[in-house]
Amino acid sequence: MTSSETSTRFLYIARHAEASPDETELTERGRRQAALLGERLRDVPLAAVHHGPLPRAAQTARLVHERLGRGIPLQVSEPAGDYVPHVPRREELPAQSADRLLSFVERFPESERNRGPELAGAALARFTGAADGDEPRHELVVTHAFLAAWLVRDALDAPAWRWLGLNHANAALTVIRYTPGRPAALLMVNDMGHLPAALRWTGFPPELRA
Repeated sequence: MTSSETSTRFLYIARHAEASPDETELTERGRRQAALLGERLRDVPLAAVHHGPLPRAAQTARLVHERLGRGIPLQVSEPAGDYVPHVPRREELPAQSADRLLSFVERFPESERNRGPELAGAALARFTGAADGDEPRHELVVTHAFLAAWLVRDALDAPAWRWLGLNHANAALTVIRYTPGRPAALLMVNDMGHLPAALRWTGFPPELRA
């Protein structure tokens, strides 16, 4: 008999650490960022660590996982990968920024734009909402800036196009709480408290840095 009980899910979202220019591996700074993120999460009772299939996310997840010190499953997940989650129509966008936003989205391959919404839907189904069972569940997703933005947008019940312009720094931490019967709660966004000043803000648009 299947239980119908649900409990609170805590979703920890981290963008991958700083990668080399060809994105095939992490930089030395990136490896330090990932290790410090792992130290930050050491005392969190994580049930699983999910990561996207690309090298920069997989390497970040492994370095984080090494520092957790427990037998936590490390799982590759295509929906945790790098893709365009939603391609907006011009009429969805504010008139003053429509040209700039559409030009940005069109830089990505058509194949990625076509498949992205399907993967974004799968990510919402897999990672969000209350957890099955009678115990709170804590999960980490090591992903990319676009999916991190998409999950934040969803938690705020913002329009689909609003993932655009929500930026995440390398190895920054975002936490969303999904409690049964309540709206999603954004507990922290783009938090870099575990990183020293020299390792903060990488991957973030320079004009938006604090």
